[in-house]
Amino acid sequence: MRSVNDNTQDRVAGGIVSAELKAIVEALIFASPEPITPRMLYRLLADEPKEDVAAAVEALRADYNQRPGLQFVDVAGGYQIVTRPELHEWVRRLFHEHSTQKLTVQALETLAVIAYKQPITAVEISEIRGVNTAGVLGTLLERHLIKIIGRKNVVGRPFLYATTKEFLIRFGLKDLSDLPRIEDMAEALGFDPPAGLTEIAPREEMLPLGEDETPA
Repeated sequence: MRSVNDNTQDRVAGGIVSAELKAIVEALIFASPEPITPRMLYRLLADEPKEDVAAAVEALRADYNQRPGLQFVDVAGGYQIVTRPELHEWVRRLFHEHSTQKLTVQALETLAVIAYKQPITAVEISEIRGVNTAGVLGTLLERHLIKIIGRKNVVGRPFLYATTKEFLIRFGLKDLSDLPRIEDMAEALGFDPPAGLTEIAPREEMLPLGEDETPA
């Protein structure tokens, strides 16, 4: 790819950014099916100085701060262009036909338990929720919202579950430190948090999965 050098430029804090380079970065971020990381941008735009690419990203961020419908966000270690939260109801109507893809209250409760207690076993999830969660775990695994990351170092060596990058993307979180208060998330998603979800438990020693082990 040739170095971008046109006569149309934007000024940003770090200097001057080519409008063409900014347009390319915007197209890449918009077209990517998942958050595109700085590393990926640098690789795709290998002929451009990294500082120019970074400046183009910041110029875009500034542009989208002024847009009423879309926003530029940092999520799951990368960048995305998404609709603003205050317009989600309108966007939801567009996808009303896909309502069958929504998570059930049971799945949301289970996902919340995993998000705030990870890594955690199926038995521990069931104890917190008060019901068997085997079927719900299968659904969350199929949707790639959770994954098996190892085994707990106790008798039986049960699987330990944790959330995925897809979880961060689905809920618009930069990383797990962005998780809101448990009560706030439960209210936003429309369920009552199980009592055990607010209790802090010590971390247990985790065993890695064997190379020839297939999670069940």
